[in-house]
Amino acid sequence: MLRTDQNTPARRPQDQGAGIAKQHLTFEQLGVLRGAYHFRESCSDDYYSTRILSHFLLHANTGLKVAQIARLLKLSRPTASRQQGCSCKETIQSAHHRMAGRASGKLLPRYAGPILEFMLSQPQASRYDLLDFIERTWKVRVSTVALHRFLKKYGLDRASRTAASLPTATDRATASTQPAGALVIVAGEPVPEPPPPFSWRRRTTPVPSCCCPKP
Repeated sequence: MLRTDQNTPARRPQDQGAGIAKQHLTFEQLGVLRGAYHFRESCSDDYYSTRILSHFLLHANTGLKVAQIARLLKLSRPTASRQQGCSCKETIQSAHHRMAGRASGKLLPRYAGPILEFMLSQPQASRYDLLDFIERTWKVRVSTVALHRFLKKYGLDRASRTAASLPTATDRATASTQPAGALVIVAGEPVPEPPPPFSWRRRTTPVPSCCCPKP
């Protein structure tokens, strides 16, 4: 970590591998890095502290590049990039699942129904919210990879549900070839009742009526 306070001499960036030259930093960036250094000194460099500090630096609009922040905190570049799209809640949830130990348990086929109901009732829920729901409901802790495979196997992932909700090319071609007023049957929906028949334009009595005058 770059040390920039006045009481302690600053460490050279090349010694830390951060790739940040002090003379190229602005006054605001120096203040942020000074606060980050004191945060490290106070909270140590454990996993939770690193995740919180990296989330702050990535979303504080400091002007530092993602690669520089990753080198500063000794993170990989892909890991820092993934954290850019995480909210504060998702960051804490992911850190909790990461430190909870090895995932144990197995997702059973009977879980698919309640999981689908949870996803439909809470469409904005993240995958960590879904993992918490599984752990609360069945006392089972699984990894994100196992959850992804389970959702994809039973067609519960976002791509499968989106594809199921859109009409296929065959359905669109069939609908376009139907004549006007024809009865259209859509898969997955109840069959509509046909309209009442119209009256025939012809005589309904087989012989002339007795009321008709003779020719």
